[in-house]
Amino acid sequence: MIESYTGIAPRGDLLLLRKLADNLAGKTFLHVNSTREGGGVAEILQRMIPIMLSLGIKARWEIITGDDRFFDMTKKVHNALQGNTEFIDDDMWEHHFKINETNAAGMDLNADAVLIHDPQPVPLVTFRKESVWIWRCHIDVSNPQQDVVKRIGAYAAKFDAAIYSVSRFAGAMSGNEFIIPPSIDPLSTKNRDLSNDEITETADRLGIPRDRPVILQVSRFDKFKDPTGVIMAYRMVKKYNDCVLVLAGSPAADDPEGAEVLNEVREFASNDPDIHILLLPPFSDKDINALQRIATVILQKSLKEGFGLTVAEGMWKGKPVIGGAAGGIPLQIVHGVTGFLVHSIEGAAFRIRQLLNNTPMAQQMGERAREYVRQNFLITRQIRDYLAVWHTLSSQGGSLIEL
Repeated sequence: MIESYTGIAPRGDLLLLRKLADNLAGKTFLHVNSTREGGGVAEILQRMIPIMLSLGIKARWEIITGDDRFFDMTKKVHNALQGNTEFIDDDMWEHHFKINETNAAGMDLNADAVLIHDPQPVPLVTFRKESVWIWRCHIDVSNPQQDVVKRIGAYAAKFDAAIYSVSRFAGAMSGNEFIIPPSIDPLSTKNRDLSNDEITETADRLGIPRDRPVILQVSRFDKFKDPTGVIMAYRMVKKYNDCVLVLAGSPAADDPEGAEVLNEVREFASNDPDIHILLLPPFSDKDINALQRIATVILQKSLKEGFGLTVAEGMWKGKPVIGGAAGGIPLQIVHGVTGFLVHSIEGAAFRIRQLLNNTPMAQQMGERAREYVRQNFLITRQIRDYLAVWHTLSSQGGSLIEL
């Protein structure tokens, strides 16, 4: 399977990846998160596990389960770590631990390396075996609520290391820290090349007109993705440029707020026939791929963002992306080169109009964007980095990796 990336991923990444895999072949690597569908973590793991297996590493993926109270509480933790003010009492924290304790009793935690994703399963470290344990934080923790970060930090300190997407997120917890941005898989259904017939079929089925420019945002329906702000920017643009807005997303099993935000967005859209709000079922990867190829301009106007995989996805399709200057988005968008970073609704509207009115500039930005993703944000690079951290920690944290 790894051979399929020859000629797509940078050659150096593939060479180092194979060397690391040779050193770790036959060992077990366990990933644990809170859902198999919805959101970037699940999407990455769906593609990463088979690649690791093809490299000779015995990779596994476990899911932590819980009740509504558990996921309501962990959504509050997520929001608090991203700077929102939330009230989480001792009973909630106790329930968080108890759910993890129950999961630990029924889960095989025996592995040479264990990678725990985000706050939901972080208490599992209490039941760790003698192996390398790493916490992977996908959240923007640049300005967290302090009482919540202390609670999560008490668990994080029990890991051998923590991994963040962006350097300015580091320092929120104690211990060894590594920076590894997420990635996309260029061979996945969401990112592979599509024929014109496939693109047309999706547009016709979803009712997306192609006679006017299409502005697109793909994301969960989450207030931090600012979908109402996107609608406001579209309305400013619409006064001068006849265009269509598409807001597309899928539900995430571990996000209880999604339905509420979706209803707010539908109400805010006020039955505008040129605003298409699409709640796609899980694993609608081909439809999302087609929508990104249909789009004239792609947005990710997040107010807070751990990384924002949809930015790299849009860039891979050769499209200029306008993103909120938050979290990991500035790591992907080189302002004025591969897209634009914005700080306001008015700024987003201005940049949309700039791209709609200057097709050659938009095309050139899109070409640069695709190459930037190829060099920095493909899944082969992320697997290489994960294996490098594992190898380093197994070698007592030496500063030089010997292969």
